[in-house]
Amino acid sequence: MALKLKADQVLLLLLVFVPITLVLEYVVHASATTLFLTSAVAIVPLAGIMGKSTEMLAEHVGAGLGGLLNATFGNAAELIIAIFALRAGLHDLVKASLTGSIIGNILLIFGLSALLGGLKFRKQVFNRTAAKLGSTLLLLSAVGLVIPSLLHWLRDGAGAEAAAATGAGAASGSLSLEISVILVVCYVLSLVFALRTHAELYQGTTHAAAGAHAAAGWSKRKSFAVLVGAAALVGWMSEILVGGAEEAAHALGMTEVFVGVIVVALVGNAAEHSTAVLVALRNKMDLSIQIAVGSSLQIALFIAPLLVFLSYAIGPEPIDLVFSPLEVVAVAVSVLVVGQIADDGETHWMEGVLLLAVYLVLGFAFFNLPG
Repeated sequence: MALKLKADQVLLLLLVFVPITLVLEYVVHASATTLFLTSAVAIVPLAGIMGKSTEMLAEHVGAGLGGLLNATFGNAAELIIAIFALRAGLHDLVKASLTGSIIGNILLIFGLSALLGGLKFRKQVFNRTAAKLGSTLLLLSAVGLVIPSLLHWLRDGAGAEAAAATGAGAASGSLSLEISVILVVCYVLSLVFALRTHAELYQGTTHAAAGAHAAAGWSKRKSFAVLVGAAALVGWMSEILVGGAEEAAHALGMTEVFVGVIVVALVGNAAEHSTAVLVALRNKMDLSIQIAVGSSLQIALFIAPLLVFLSYAIGPEPIDLVFSPLEVVAVAVSVLVVGQIADDGETHWMEGVLLLAVYLVLGFAFFNLPG
């Protein structure tokens, strides 16, 4: 409880970066790099508040609708950032942030949870069937990324990377739309599986989460008001963040892809990530895995297709599911590694080390990727 309190206090302290960013933007007119850094820090506590208010609201509407709310708003901060990037035509940043969210959740956060939980408990167990379903769905999402990219590379040959950078190609766009529909349908059916037909597999997670929510005791009105207010501020901060992303990337010696994969992904997920680690320290690895893997599934099977649909309405041009070779490899490798670890239904600290090692290897690879 003391550890959780300290985490909440840190998030509240970070809220000071919201007014700081607004002053720097509208009064001081600071540099794009400064605004990028302060807005990034400001989004972290706001994302945490959004996640908490969504969970509190879910407690008042029942398990079915509550699960739908969590599915819709669980990655709202990442979605808002991606929407503003989409409107600005920063397709590489959008795709990189999707990649970063997927690998960050299943490698960095699951890895930290397994490592720190494993140092406290010799062995931590979880529901193998539920975990395997999650890893299988992740494999499906990897297929959804690989196929359009592979078709694009085969069709365009040496000019594939240039085409991927612009999101061009009617065939790629059409295939991306078709695959997006399939991914969304699979995600909806996975919710039916988890919340209706096989809910008993997830009861440990549900009860653990319910106990945490009940202790806080937010009313429905307060939960909704906080959610709307935090979402509005995240949107404001995201507009500032995206506005300074390109200039900040050049000033800091980073590529746009690295900013999306590592920086933006961590900003949108940091608060939720801390919850997964905290519950692992309480020996609730089922809940920790559901947070890490479930968040990646939301990104891959729901947020990514949703952005494809939205791009036809709000973007300067439609976005497709054609990713760079390194992004495809990163997602595929991450999914395969997590599948291996989820296979036996238990974790220990060394598996956490292995997950973190893979994340660091990929992080250095993206950092050294030519601009």
